[in-house]
Amino acid sequence: MIGVLVSGTGTNLQALIDAGLPVVAVASNRRDVYALLRAREAGLPAASFALDCHADRAERDLMMATWLEEHGVELVVLAGYMHLLTKPFLDRFPERIVNVHPSLLPAFPGAHAIHDALAAEVETTGVTVHLVDEGLDTGRVLVQEELALEPRATLVDRVHALEHRLLPQVVADLCAGVR
Repeated sequence: MIGVLVSGTGTNLQALIDAGLPVVAVASNRRDVYALLRAREAGLPAASFALDCHADRAERDLMMATWLEEHGVELVVLAGYMHLLTKPFLDRFPERIVNVHPSLLPAFPGAHAIHDALAAEVETTGVTVHLVDEGLDTGRVLVQEELALEPRATLVDRVHALEHRLLPQVVADLCAGVR
């Protein structure tokens, strides 16, 4: 059973739903993001865990982890989730948290990977799906696929299309015990 963490529009969440994967709950660190509407339209329990409702990030993450567990979540997928998770959350789902990132890690970690790749004028970038640890995009790589930087005008769309293909594949493999 999959829990998905989101912070924005939820296109990677939609890719997981469209792939027929067993998503059972969706949580966000932000209220009123379109991804929560996508979840509700798919009939999924959805909740927001904004920082301003909690003493600190660790407390918020503990509450979010508890909510996910109450919904039967065994695997957590970060699908455009834009906060680092704290140790209390990571400890609840050891080796069971997956992230999709728009670069070939370890190159260009963090929130601005596409912009950073363009600024560095590299020839290729890509997408990485990896396990989450306490670092910033430092967990064990599960799969990477390269993508030409050019044409620059379509790079964002091509990265998203690759994410929408790779993430559901990896998550399906993890659910089947392949990876």
